[in-house]
Amino acid sequence: MINAAQNNCDLICFPESMIPGLRGVGYEVEAYDHEVQRRALEEIRALAKERQLAVILPMEWKDERGYRLVAFVVGKQGEDLGLQIKNQIDPDEDQFDYIPGEGRQMFTIEDVAFGIVICHEGWRYPETVRWAARRGASIVFHPMFTGEVSNPDFYNGAMVCRSLENNIYFASVNYAIPNQQVTTALISPTGERLCVAASGVEELLVLEIDPAKATRLLAQRFQPGLVE
Repeated sequence: MINAAQNNCDLICFPESMIPGLRGVGYEVEAYDHEVQRRALEEIRALAKERQLAVILPMEWKDERGYRLVAFVVGKQGEDLGLQIKNQIDPDEDQFDYIPGEGRQMFTIEDVAFGIVICHEGWRYPETVRWAARRGASIVFHPMFTGEVSNPDFYNGAMVCRSLENNIYFASVNYAIPNQQVTTALISPTGERLCVAASGVEELLVLEIDPAKATRLLAQRFQPGLVE
């Protein structure tokens, strides 16, 4: 976050379930401790206010219904702007008894509207991205975990599809792990890869976007009445 603030970023996004880490992908993750999660969120709120930096913080979170995969959005004053719960759970995550969310949220930072889709949602459920685009999102953030896969072209191509089929920016944010073929990338509304992280290297990608270029043309022409 310090590096992002020094680069005059307005918003920083972290990968899926950054705290405590994503389960079921080959890495040891500590047992859920709600007090640890709560304190981590409070620390991020304090840092956001200190650095005047908005944050998308994906976490594991327990509420009255059970365990969730969520992304909290914290404003530049450390204020809570809401959260997006992962609605579409990957079948491989069923073993952890995550409870899916039941709705989608829009957020605004510096007059730029955006949505959030979490990992599996963005890869397999393009409707989640279109939902935000049709409601005015100039960019959709996609916190995810994608390690070594046999079909990297699918994942890299899906990023381009999510932007190009809606004419919005699409920011897919991954961990830095060994042997990965799918990395953090920011795609333009015309499908151009504006910046792409190196494989296995921790780095901060910084780019200033022009919201006016996110025309949302194709998203706006969608006719939902023709779909069941």
